[in-house]
Amino acid sequence: MKSILLGTAALAMTASVALAQDVVRMGTEGAYPPYNFINDSGEVDGFERELGDELCTRAEVTCEWVTNDWDSIIPNLVSGNYDTIMAGMSITPERAEVIAFTQNYTQPDPSAYLVLSGMEDVDLKGAVIAAQTGTIQAAFVAEMGATLVEYATPDETVAAVRSGEADAVLADKSYLAPVADESDDVVLLEQEELIGGGVGMGLRQSDAELKEKFDAAIQSMKDDGSLNELLVKWEIGAPF
Repeated sequence: MKSILLGTAALAMTASVALAQDVVRMGTEGAYPPYNFINDSGEVDGFERELGDELCTRAEVTCEWVTNDWDSIIPNLVSGNYDTIMAGMSITPERAEVIAFTQNYTQPDPSAYLVLSGMEDVDLKGAVIAAQTGTIQAAFVAEMGATLVEYATPDETVAAVRSGEADAVLADKSYLAPVADESDDVVLLEQEELIGGGVGMGLRQSDAELKEKFDAAIQSMKDDGSLNELLVKWEIGAPF
C-alpha cells in the first residue's frame, strides 16, 4: 500500500510528460510465448508486441518496449518505470484495486494442467501443483486445496514437473500446448479451468487519458476484425 500511496502527484506528472512527448513505455515480461517473448534478435516479440504496436499506431503514440520480471511488474508500473503492462495479465478484482485496466483484448483463456506422460490419472486435489508466482493460476490452486509450489518464471514451473518437484503445472493452455506438442515426456490433461476476465492492458489509475486512448484503439480493432485476426494467428484462445 505504501508504494501505491507515494507520489500521486509525481505519478500524474510522469503520465503527463509521457503523453506530451507521445512516447509510451510498454512493460512486458518477455518470457511467456505466444503472448510475449524475446526473439533471436533480442527483441520483444509475440502476440502482444504485434498488438501493442498496432494499438500505439491507432492511439497516435510511439511505443518503447521495456522488459521486467513478472513478480515486480505491477510495482514497477506504479513507480513510473513504464506506462503500461502488456504481459498476458488477466483482469481480476484484486489487481484492479491497485492498477487500472483497459477493456480485455482476449477472452478468458482456458488454463490447462501439464503432467509427465503416464501420469494422466493424477489426483489433482491431492497433488503438488506448480504455478508462476502472482498469477491467477497460483491463486486458483491455493483455493482448490492442492499443494501449491510457486516459481518466478513459467519455464521453471515446467521444469518442476520434469524434475519431479511437482505433479502438475497449471498455466494458460496457449503457453502449455506447444510445450506438450514439442516433447513426448509431458502431456496435457483433459481437465481445463476458466479463470479471470480475459487479458487487458494495465495502467496507473491516474492515467485516465491514456487508458481512454487505448480503450478506443482496442475497440476499433474489435470492430474491424483485426484483433480476431491476431488472436487466430497467434492461437490465443477464442476470438471475439
